[in-house]
Amino acid sequence: MAYYDFKNIEAKWQKKWEEEHLFKTTEDASKEKYYVLEMFPYPSGKLHMGHVRNYSIGDVIARYKHMAGYNVLHPMGYDSFGLPAENAAIKHGVEPADWTWSNMAEMTTQLKRMGLSYDWDRSVATCHPKYYKWMQWIFIQFYKKGLAYKKENPVNWCPSCATVLANEQVVDGCCERCGSVVGKKNLSQWYFKITDYADRLLENLDELEGWPNKVKIMQKNWIGRSVGAEVQFKVKDLDKIFTVFTTRVDTIFGTTFMVIAPEHPEVENLIKGTKEEAVVRAYIEEASHKNDIERSSTVGEKTGVFTGRYAVNPFTGKEIPIYVTDYVLMGYGTGIVMGVPAHDQRDFDFAKTFDLPIIPVVDPHDPEVDLNDLKAACKAEGTLINSGEFDGMNNLVAIEKLIELVEKKGIGKKAVNYKLRDWLISRQRYWGTPIPMIYCEHCGWVPEKEENLPVMLPTDVEFTGKGESPIATSKTFVDTVCPVCGKPAKREIDTMDTFLDSSWYFLRYCDARNEGEAFNYDKVKYWMNVDQYIGGVEHAILHLMYARFFQMALYDLGLVTTEEPFKNLLTQGMVIKDGKKMSKSIGNVVSPDEIIGKYGADTARLFILFAAPPDRELDWSDTGVEGSYRFLNRVYRLVDEVKDTVIGAADSYEIKNSDDKSLAFEMNATIKKVTEDAGGRFNFNTAISSIMELVNEIYRYKEVKEINAALLKAAIENMIKVLSPFTPHICEEMWEELGHGDSIYKEKWPVFDEKALVKDEVEVVIQINGKVKEKLNVPNGLSKGDLEALIMGRDNTKQLVGDKAVVKIIAVPGKLVNIVVK
Repeated sequence: MAYYDFKNIEAKWQKKWEEEHLFKTTEDASKEKYYVLEMFPYPSGKLHMGHVRNYSIGDVIARYKHMAGYNVLHPMGYDSFGLPAENAAIKHGVEPADWTWSNMAEMTTQLKRMGLSYDWDRSVATCHPKYYKWMQWIFIQFYKKGLAYKKENPVNWCPSCATVLANEQVVDGCCERCGSVVGKKNLSQWYFKITDYADRLLENLDELEGWPNKVKIMQKNWIGRSVGAEVQFKVKDLDKIFTVFTTRVDTIFGTTFMVIAPEHPEVENLIKGTKEEAVVRAYIEEASHKNDIERSSTVGEKTGVFTGRYAVNPFTGKEIPIYVTDYVLMGYGTGIVMGVPAHDQRDFDFAKTFDLPIIPVVDPHDPEVDLNDLKAACKAEGTLINSGEFDGMNNLVAIEKLIELVEKKGIGKKAVNYKLRDWLISRQRYWGTPIPMIYCEHCGWVPEKEENLPVMLPTDVEFTGKGESPIATSKTFVDTVCPVCGKPAKREIDTMDTFLDSSWYFLRYCDARNEGEAFNYDKVKYWMNVDQYIGGVEHAILHLMYARFFQMALYDLGLVTTEEPFKNLLTQGMVIKDGKKMSKSIGNVVSPDEIIGKYGADTARLFILFAAPPDRELDWSDTGVEGSYRFLNRVYRLVDEVKDTVIGAADSYEIKNSDDKSLAFEMNATIKKVTEDAGGRFNFNTAISSIMELVNEIYRYKEVKEINAALLKAAIENMIKVLSPFTPHICEEMWEELGHGDSIYKEKWPVFDEKALVKDEVEVVIQINGKVKEKLNVPNGLSKGDLEALIMGRDNTKQLVGDKAVVKIIAVPGKLVNIVVK
């Protein structure tokens, strides 16, 4: 009996693929291109099962497309800047570069053990100077275009560590390193004007037909386009006008208070010299320890403090108190909100807490709502009341009328607002791309000369965990000369958000070894856009939004030919175990190395592709892995048992009997199923199931009396071909065992024969009053009448009916006959 020695088989073929550069790709105008890409990993040092699933999905698609005749680009690299490397330097004294490159080497070995068809000659690492040189170059192009600017912004600041913290380093308002309460500190930082692209980012979503709707909805909500009005409120006793943005100007008569974000610059003008000043400052300090999610939560008690100032409602003329509250964020609208408690639940809760008036101004005509005694905010849909000349008007009509009046009075205008804010790209970190900007006392901020790029990360830095950035400790980095006037100047010590690095890496893959430009225009024109992008749904907003923004900006700069980077998007589901996400703390993590070591990469790939559709959660099953391993052993034995029969057999066959017909049908049905599932539907689990059925049929066929060697050869070879994208190592070995010299990767994808899929007989179900009584093979193609006559004329049917009266016969050709009796 043949022994499936997966360890030697997989090592053999991985070595052979690498020696022959089998997966190396170049542009070929004679072929249709196909660019398949999985989101590249952060080099943590170890692959997890989520990686295995992601990359196995992409590899099946890449291998299928190559065999189907496409010129396939399938690259891999590393998103290798980031905080973990810096933390390793602080905790263990390891250089971030050494830690990162060591991890990348380990992960590359793991990826190659999986048998993935990557063109490693195109590999990129975002921490390599040859990559971040062009990241800096792109930054400068954005700066020249007016897309990059600097302004002050509050950051998380730990007073004990004396350092800036990323949001993920703040746990329950405290520093994860030392446990101290985290506050806010204003720093001058760099931004990208992604808001300039808000409308295009929104409108282009309609063109992304190959994206999941849930992802497009998430992006639409993140952009948050809303049409409304900006309305001006005068501040009593101050020469100030506050502008609020509202989508519901029809409720303005119900405004009974105004709330302002704690960090709003106008707060200082409101409280300066007032008796409330100290109380407000204390509240602002308290609010600085909360994150935006906590502040915008709809649950929990609403907090705030009176500023001692009043605004004037421009429509009622009434004075309304101005409060500072943490549920208003600077990131949306103007950071000032008109409070309409009768029709907004947060405003209602706030008004109840501070005993403020609640005036309904829209009658929803709901018998369950008592407008004179509201227990909660009610819907603002219906007829206006308590709204002066607008009483009795439908609220939707009133919105347009009130906007017209606001503009006529010169106290506001129709406006469009977005939740999307400009992208803060500065990081007070070491392990990232240095921002290539220089500050000169005479010239201001100016970019480094492009011929001087890259601006290299300094190595003479101290990782103390304190201060604004380790780069500030370098004695060689900061001091420089102005590129414009030549006078002494200072380098920017902030580095770029790592999301920048991953916003264009797919372009670099098109021309990864180009040292003269970020990427060649013609090569990008050939390969882009990415035909199939694959990754986790957790990247649905930030990464995908930023990548789309980059592509649009580069398009406007004339550097690329398409506005959108990713034509189709597949978001794979999470791998869980025992109903929970795999986690070290829970103790339910399954190591890919252990599975590959015990069963082989092909088994790991097969199980993870067979266990669930790619967009669904996959619940890990040890028995499922063992079942996949047994199946591959069974296939390996099958090929060994029939190879002497099929080697040397003819390449064409004739159908001679019913056994031949059955095998030909199963072979062609499997080719059709796998072609459809691997070529677009991506239902890999059902494709594998179809291959298993074919294997069963071949096992049956090899025991028949009259074996058609040519047909058996076609069946066994086509089975290996359609299985090869899923389990490439074992298929290469079996292909070679059958006497073939070239890699199966170079074979053409098989084509199914439609004629062979027509059966002479089909199985129909016979029911009595809807209950299945019998299954019967009947000639294919019978009409409804002929099928009914055939079934009712059988003795077995007459016995089933007995002496009961037949009320009705429901015949569905090719499916069933239901006899209704009483």
